[in-house]
Amino acid sequence: MQWAPHTEADSQRVLQELGLKSIDDLFAHIPADVRVPGSLDLPDPLAEIELTQLVDALAAKNRSSLICFAGGGIYDHYLPPVVRSLTMRPEFVTSYTPYQPEVSQGVLQALYEYQSMVSELTGLAVANASLYDGATAAVEALNMAVAATKRNVAWVSAGLHPHTRQVLATFAAARGIEIVEHPLVDGRTEWSAEAGTEPAAVMLAQPNYLGAIEDFDAAVSLAHDRGALAAVSVDPMTLGVLRTPGSAGADIAFAEGQPLGNPMSFGGPVVGLFASTMDLVRRLPGRIVGRTNDADGRVAYAMTLRTREQDIRREKASSNICTNQTLNAIAAAVQLAWLGPKGLSDVGEHSIQKAHYLASRLVELPGVHLLHEAPFAREFAVRLPMDPSQAVLAMADRGFLAGIPLTEHYPDLGNGLLVAATERRTKAELDAYTDALKAVIADG
Repeated sequence: MQWAPHTEADSQRVLQELGLKSIDDLFAHIPADVRVPGSLDLPDPLAEIELTQLVDALAAKNRSSLICFAGGGIYDHYLPPVVRSLTMRPEFVTSYTPYQPEVSQGVLQALYEYQSMVSELTGLAVANASLYDGATAAVEALNMAVAATKRNVAWVSAGLHPHTRQVLATFAAARGIEIVEHPLVDGRTEWSAEAGTEPAAVMLAQPNYLGAIEDFDAAVSLAHDRGALAAVSVDPMTLGVLRTPGSAGADIAFAEGQPLGNPMSFGGPVVGLFASTMDLVRRLPGRIVGRTNDADGRVAYAMTLRTREQDIRREKASSNICTNQTLNAIAAAVQLAWLGPKGLSDVGEHSIQKAHYLASRLVELPGVHLLHEAPFAREFAVRLPMDPSQAVLAMADRGFLAGIPLTEHYPDLGNGLLVAATERRTKAELDAYTDALKAVIADG
């Protein structure tokens, strides 16, 4: 075995210093049943130019020209050039954790503006400086609720993103928290008030994974009647149109922030939005940037409420996260500033109108039906007269990323396909998608 960049002589000196005879001796303490037997069957080494050519050839196999109608948390919204122009400035790209405010005012102010926008966007009093992604934010919402209520049960809507529910289940199993899932009936959550042990949190998505608009009042009232916190996963691009979680009385809002200033990028990196009522500020996970005045009376920014932070009071903290997605959060702030309130409303309205137009066209096709009658936003689910996975493959041959098959996570819904339409889709593209799906169905 050879180590790179270590030479054989380097390896021998290490072994001699440790009193070992071979590399195998170095790993002898590891049980054999967890070691990989034999070699890894790796290809021969390549020169840099050869490796570059290989990677280029592999990348060329990707089809990046497909017109995107897939959503499920990652969406093809318009990304203005100003976002990349500003976020690629070296002051942001190379910045480190702003523990020293005297040398970090620019980044701190940018994060403060981001927090202010997220707070206004969600209608809640305080927001943090971001989390890793939407699923991480969901875990932190549960974390916060468990710590605040001293309970260990969560009522979770089946309309929450399936991947988020999987992450919640993994976290809950490690922490001894019980997850009680509430089913979807005709696209919306059917909450059972007799679900057993009192919950720490009632968690739902608005709109939910199928695109349906949930009954905010029913979920929030249920949570508060049971002494729980109402935690809502929101879609930031529809908050210019739909009711904010704060106005509905929710305690916590979290979101996948990818549509705000971040490209799809094969699913990451992304950014988690998180906001809460002021009553919960001492339990807010991650970083918070505050605005104050310095000794000379000038406006200044600094990370604040540090005594609640995990890296200072770990044994008393309700969360283990001490970091954030600074660059992605700044990109979200740039996008929101570029849009403004009117622009955000326009994006939401155009996306919703186009989704409804597409849905009305698709149900005219033979064997295609909406999966539910609940009102929906810019994403909706249809039942196809064929395997949706096969339909997606066939649609790709016609130039479309058709949507997300629902059979894996919602097998009871039959041949379900989740379809999204953003403001980027033109009427010609919506009609062409319909025609292509008609041909795919006809071909069987």
